[in-house]
Amino acid sequence: MRRIAICVAASSMTLSLSACGALGVTGDSADASPTKGNDITVGLLLPETANTRYDKFDHPIIRAKVAELTDNKGEVVYANADASAATQGTQMEKMIDDGVDVILLDAVDSKSIAAQVEKAKEAGIPVIAYDRLAEGPIEAYISFDNELVGEVQGRSLMAALGGDVDTSTKIVMMNGSPTDPNAKQFKAGALSELNGQVTIAKTFDTKDWKPENAEANMTEAIEDIGVNNIAAVYSANDGMAGGVIKALEAAGVTELPPITGQDAELDAVQRIVAGEQYMSVYKSYPEEAEAAAEMAVAKVQGKDIKFDSLTADRVDSPTTKDIPAQLVPVVALTTENISDTVVNDGIYKIAEICTSKYKAACDEIGLK
Repeated sequence: MRRIAICVAASSMTLSLSACGALGVTGDSADASPTKGNDITVGLLLPETANTRYDKFDHPIIRAKVAELTDNKGEVVYANADASAATQGTQMEKMIDDGVDVILLDAVDSKSIAAQVEKAKEAGIPVIAYDRLAEGPIEAYISFDNELVGEVQGRSLMAALGGDVDTSTKIVMMNGSPTDPNAKQFKAGALSELNGQVTIAKTFDTKDWKPENAEANMTEAIEDIGVNNIAAVYSANDGMAGGVIKALEAAGVTELPPITGQDAELDAVQRIVAGEQYMSVYKSYPEEAEAAAEMAVAKVQGKDIKFDSLTADRVDSPTTKDIPAQLVPVVALTTENISDTVVNDGIYKIAEICTSKYKAACDEIGLK
């Protein structure tokens, strides 16, 4: 922000625009950013398909925004790793060898991908960490405030439990994949709200975020704790919440305890309508994806003032400090605000949510 302020002052004194970086100059000529026209290639590496958001929202939104920003001359090359860190490493190596101009990377394994991030830097290809903070010399990071996500989930769970809760109240924590740095942040945020308030009777780090793994974990928790002793379940995302619910129903539960989620997947929104899942965390994928596309295009075109304005925050990874970043806000999604969030933002139509199976439940909460 300091450089931008200096530029405003300089321009008011009719100094050359190049002094302010408007021509892609951030310091002396050796530090000038590389510039390209609209014929750019953006590599997009997404981590998995278990979460429907990546193919349904992130990829098409980024592709459309890059096209808009480049007068339809820019191209997005897309690869999904299907939860395999080795596959993603190979995909990224190919993008580097093919000479893409910039890479948006949503890492399967934030640590193991660092070697490819280093290789991209050596090849002069900037890497922007998308949604998950990868290790290595990344140029920038865009995601949601992940600890806040966990805090919102934890607060919502406490609200659902009500005033009778005490430290003897037992809950299960179904955390995300141990290879995803976001999962650690979600967990830390949730624990900041839950520690000292309830007993975390069982906690799991769920491999690859897969619903079937969450279902197996929950089955184990039920056997160890007893199904009637579980007052609530913290689930870090919606896919795993679905697995948790399957395990509870298989154990004969008809009145489900409060269960959290994240990502506002359509199935989860319908479960919230039906009272099966207490809440999700809605994250504006269009806002995140469009900002990521803007970052990528600005970076490769040398539009440094634009890039700086998009990355006013700073974060640290285990390998890199003071990374330029943008953290997008989040909101708790419950029956109270479905219309104001996912419907108003055009994520889902009411007709998609309120199918014949859920019409009565939709009518009951006034979702029409």
